[in-house]
Amino acid sequence: MPRQLNWTTIGLIAGLVLLVGIVAYFATSRNSDQDKLSDTQINQEQPENVEKRCASQATYDAIKAHLFERAAQLRGSDQGEYAKLAGAAVLRMDNPVMESEDSKAGAVNCSGSLSLDLPPGVATVGGRRTLMADIDYTVDASGTVSLRNAQPVITPLATLSRMAPPTPEAAVPPQGNEVVPENVEGNVAASVSAATQPGPASAYPGRPSFDCNRARSRGEIAICSNSGLSALDVNMATQYQRALAAATPEQRLQLQQTKERFLRYRDRCQNNSCIGDAYVGRMREIRDILEGRWSPRR
Repeated sequence: MPRQLNWTTIGLIAGLVLLVGIVAYFATSRNSDQDKLSDTQINQEQPENVEKRCASQATYDAIKAHLFERAAQLRGSDQGEYAKLAGAAVLRMDNPVMESEDSKAGAVNCSGSLSLDLPPGVATVGGRRTLMADIDYTVDASGTVSLRNAQPVITPLATLSRMAPPTPEAAVPPQGNEVVPENVEGNVAASVSAATQPGPASAYPGRPSFDCNRARSRGEIAICSNSGLSALDVNMATQYQRALAAATPEQRLQLQQTKERFLRYRDRCQNNSCIGDAYVGRMREIRDILEGRWSPRR
């Protein structure tokens, strides 16, 4: 006679049947696509390659525009003309590298070797048409660029003047699909060449507004030893002479008195960066005097 099942055994069998039924239900009702990541999830799993921002064309265009904007500010005029020149200049960046990333701010810190080819018809004081420097730059999440160590490009860029046009015999007509560069008119051409000229040649590489053969102070020797600072000195001397010509007697006295203070400050500088900043400050001071915004230091 077969053994009768007790209630414990019956309960275990019923639980097992119920478990098998639940598993079977979920297995048959499962959506075949439910294990696939949504587009949003995929985008979250594959963040932007931030290194590309160091070498994108948008970044290079922003660097070029920033260089010309800073040069125009340093010069104190010709903002519109410098914007036109920026559009015609060519910027190259060799070995762009992402140095670090600020994930909180969404910014990347980059470095590279920059070369800037100036448009046809213009050159810096000294005749340079290509400017080069190893620079550091930061690109934030919106694409805004800030530059560091770019003064070797910005300083001579502020001294642009127009080159003498070629003679008709030397002119070469464009070939094929070449485009004749636009003739950029305005004060960029005449502002430097119409005033202060560099001093005589010497054993130093630079040619500022004074004679480097007679350089004695620390500041003078540093300027004569650096072409960028020499060009900045010529630019400031040009601005100073023009200011004297346009100034009232009171303004002329202010210009002359502040000149001595500037020279003393410049000659106390311990490095070229300090000297460059001194010249930038002096040019702002000259503009402030002429525009009636300058007040004596107490």
